[in-house]
Parts: sequence; C-alpha cells; structure tokens
Amino acid sequence: MIVDRAIYRDGRRMPAPESLAELNSACRSGEGIAWIGLYRPSAEEFAHVANEFDLHDLAVEDAVKAHQRPKLERYGDALFLVLRPARYVDATETVEFGEVHVFAGPQFVITVRHSEAPDLASVRHKLETRPDLLQRGSVAIVHAILDQVVDDYEPVVAGVQNDVDEIEDDVFDGSANASRRIYELSREVIGFERATKPLVVILDALMSEHGMGDEERRYLRDVRDHAVRIEERVAGFRQLLQNILSVNLTLETKSLSEAANRTNEEVKKISAWAAIFFAPTLIATIYGMNFEHMPELGWEIGYPLALGTMVISCVALYAMFKRRTWL
Repeated sequence: MIVDRAIYRDGRRMPAPESLAELNSACRSGEGIAWIGLYRPSAEEFAHVANEFDLHDLAVEDAVKAHQRPKLERYGDALFLVLRPARYVDATETVEFGEVHVFAGPQFVITVRHSEAPDLASVRHKLETRPDLLQRGSVAIVHAILDQVVDDYEPVVAGVQNDVDEIEDDVFDGSANASRRIYELSREVIGFERATKPLVVILDALMSEHGMGDEERRYLRDVRDHAVRIEERVAGFRQLLQNILSVNLTLETKSLSEAANRTNEEVKKISAWAAIFFAPTLIATIYGMNFEHMPELGWEIGYPLALGTMVISCVALYAMFKRRTWL
C-alpha cells in the first residue's frame, strides 16, 4: 500500500520513522514535512493513514473509491486535490486515463495513485535534488505533481494529433473504418477534455489561497500557462473531429448516391433489354402453340411476316430506349 514515505527537513530527506504515529508526530512537531505515497489502497488500509492524519471522511471516501472528476477542495487546514493524468499507448494508439489524489496539509502531503501515471517516484527524485524548492513546504510538492501531470499531457497531445492526421487520410481515401476511428477518437478527446478543462480553475484557486507567496504563485502560473495551451489544443481536436465527421458523412452520402445511381442505370439497361427480347418471345410463343385453327398458319407470308414483326418491334424498342438514354 505505502510505496514510499519520508520526512524532509530543510529541503533534505531524513530517515522516516517506522510507524505512522511517529511519522505524524515528527512532522507536526515541526521537524519537517512528511510525504507518504500510496498505490491503490483498500478502504481498510487507507483508514489507518486517514485516522492518523485526521483526513476528512468525504475526501477519504473519494480517494478510496476513485473515479472522481478533477477538483480542489479545502477541509480545514488541508487541501484535497484530484487529478486525471493521461498517457498515450503507442501499441494500441489509445489514450489511457489515470487518477491521483493529493492531501496537502501544512506539514504533510499524502498522495494516492490509482494508475501507473503519473510517475511520482521521478517527481520525488527531482524534488530531492532541489532542496531550495522543498524548503517551500507542501506547496512545492503539490506544484511538482501538477507540473508532472501537465507535462505528461504533451505526448498525449502529439499522439492524438497523429491519430487525427491518419483519420483525415482515411476519410479522403474512402476507408471503411474511418467512421469507427472517428467515433473512438472522439470519445478519447472528450475524456481528455474532462481531464484538462478543470485544471485552470484548480490552479487559479490554488494561487488565490491565503498565505500563498509570490514565488509559489509564479511557479503555479507557469503550470497554468501550460494547462491553458493543452486545453486549447484539446478543444481544437474536438472541433476538428466534428468537422471531419461531417466531411466523412458527406463523402459517404455521395458515395451511396453514386452507387444508387449506378444501380439505377444497370436496372434501366436490364429492363430495356428485357423489354426488347420480350416482344419476339411473345410472338414466337403465340405461334408456337400449334393450334389447328390459327388463321395465320395458312398464310404464305406468315413466317416472314412473323420474323419481320419481331425485328421491327425489337428495332423500335431499341430506338425508343436509346433515345431515352436507357441504353
């Protein structure tokens, strides 16, 4: 459950006590800032941490159940932050969304991951090389986590852009899978938008927190600028996919119309030839019945007259259908 825990004093990592009680006591006595990292804890496992650090029940419930929207809430002197990191999977050309919860108090930070992303171990290692940042307190850790989540969005944006380019090619090449790919990518973009859109509001709320220093606001403002850029790109993807879907629908409708027209032309030709051959067939059928009292059977010109009638009817019908462009 607990993947890492440490106390940072004067920006440097100190050996962490064995028990949570000792860890909590050490950080609350002013000996430093505690950072506890958890990975997919159960309700029973997380209850020990929540009770020791006096975390609010509503925030604890959200952190255990996961599947929360990105948000920032304050419970007493502690902040509760929910983020939705994302990563692009090249093998399947899909976007996977994760979830991380951050409890940040004056003397502690507790992170709860429900996915592989973001890589909080690398965030911790980077911060440990910057004691000057860790000295700023829990806000430095919150900033580093936010910065990592937003930075991880960049490869996702690049991957989605590549998918959009491929879909455009599929649409104009007449690929049969274009509609399905547009639909699947649209769902991913909507999920991406839900993950990124609240970030600007969250960062604005963080910067307006009482006691936030100018330097901390400067760092958070930089993350906000990146988040705004990501949000604009994602919104552009959604609009572009809507346009591509409209173009694809137009092309499909045109293709179906052309196919229907071709079918109609073929039906016309078949009907015309059927009508042409029907006339001589009818005549031949009548005179092939061999009734004894058919007056035309005794005519000397009966046979050539029947053949001539067949030919004339065929030529007349052919000329009529040709004039009407059925043939």
